[in-house]
Parts: sequence; C-alpha cells; structure tokens
Amino acid sequence: MGAHPYWYFVPYEADFDAALQKLRLREFQAGRYNPVTPFQTFPIDLSAPAPGAKHASIEQVMEQADEAGTRSILDIAQVAPAPFDESGMPFFTAFPLDPSGMEELFGTSKPTREQVQINQRMWDRIERGSAVYTVIFDRGEPHEIFFGGYSFD
Repeated sequence: MGAHPYWYFVPYEADFDAALQKLRLREFQAGRYNPVTPFQTFPIDLSAPAPGAKHASIEQVMEQADEAGTRSILDIAQVAPAPFDESGMPFFTAFPLDPSGMEELFGTSKPTREQVQINQRMWDRIERGSAVYTVIFDRGEPHEIFFGGYSFD
C-alpha cells in the first residue's frame, strides 16, 4: 500500500511546536485518525466530521497503530528547527521547508494559502512518516502555518 498524504492549515503562532501540539490534540479529541477514521478527506477544517477519540491518549494511539500509522498529524511528534538534510531518520518529525527552495516552489519566500494548496512539487520533498511546515502569508503578513506529511504506508 502507498503512503497517504495529509495536510492542515492552523492559525499562525511564532512557536511552531506549540502550534503542532495544539493541532495534534485537536485531531486526537476529534477522532480524526486511523483507526477511528481510516481514510479522511483533506484539508480538514473545524467542520469536518468528528467522531471523537476512541483511545485514552495520543500515546496509546501510537502504541496501537499498525505500519500505516495514524494517517494524520498524530504521527508527527515534534518540529525540527532546520530543513531535512537526509542525515538520520526523519520519522515522526515536521521539517521547515528549505528557504532556498521556497522561491523555486512558490516563486516567493512568502507563499499564500492558494500557492501552497496548488503546488504539487512540494510533496516530492516529504519522506514517509514525516512532514513539512511553512508559514502562510496573507497580504505579506504571517497568517497561518501549513503542516503536510505522508503516512508510513
């Protein structure tokens, strides 16, 4: 089976790890993770179906997840301060997009939500079991954070 993409837009905050942890908690409490909802429709917003958590904690979900993982942001436990440099294992980590690649991908260092949503080449930079993140701009100001990743299988 192939890896499944997932992605989210959350309100901007300067602390990327705090934003990630809030997103993970939101999606856990909503029950938007495998096996509760095995295959979701993305992007997810607050109006998406929310059957509720069926596990006691995110840690319990991760312990019970099969080789596919949760197919959600729950698979990502931390943010890295620097882009993935292909050393070590990228699993369970969200990496910032490489600043030098931002211009190549989006034609700007301050991408809008629309530019990120339509860009398919960005997905080639994501390893299974990991994610990327970048700031989304609106009228030149930080507005949201994009988290996008691939499931393990």
